[in-house]
Amino acid sequence: MTVPRLIEGGVHGDARGEVRHVNGFGFGGVDRFYTICPAKPCEVRGWVGHQREWKWFYAVSGEYLVGVVQPDDWNTPSSAAAVQSFKLSASQPQILEVPPGCATASMALCAGAMLMVFSSGGIDTAGEDDFRFPPDSWPLCGAVPG
Repeated sequence: MTVPRLIEGGVHGDARGEVRHVNGFGFGGVDRFYTICPAKPCEVRGWVGHQREWKWFYAVSGEYLVGVVQPDDWNTPSSAAAVQSFKLSASQPQILEVPPGCATASMALCAGAMLMVFSSGGIDTAGEDDFRFPPDSWPLCGAVPG
C-alpha cells in the first residue's frame, strides 16, 4: 500500500511579486480537478473514499486540514482506524498526494479558504468508486500529523 505524501513546493519573490510553485508535481494521471470553497470554516467535509482513484490536494488560499484514513472495511469500517492529518497552507505551497485505498476529509481553518483537488479517473466513472461516510466517522481534529 502506498502511503500519503507531501510534495514540497516553494515561493520565489522579487520586485515583480511572488511565484508559488510545486515543481515536483507532474500532471500524469490527473484526469480532472475541482475546487472547494466552504460556506464557513471549521466544518468537516467528507469522509469520501476511493479504492481506485488517486487524489492530490492543494491549498489555493488560506489553510486547510486534510485527514486521510485507510478503511478496514468499505461497507462498515472501524471507527478505530488511525487518521493522519496534514495542514496545507497557501503560504507554504505543497501538494498532498493520497493513493487509492484511502478516505479523506477536509476542513477550512479560516474564512475565504480554497482547496483545489486533482483526481485520477474521469467523472463518467467516478460514481463507481465513491464511498461516502458520515463526517463523524473518524476524528479530523487531533489526528496524528502526517
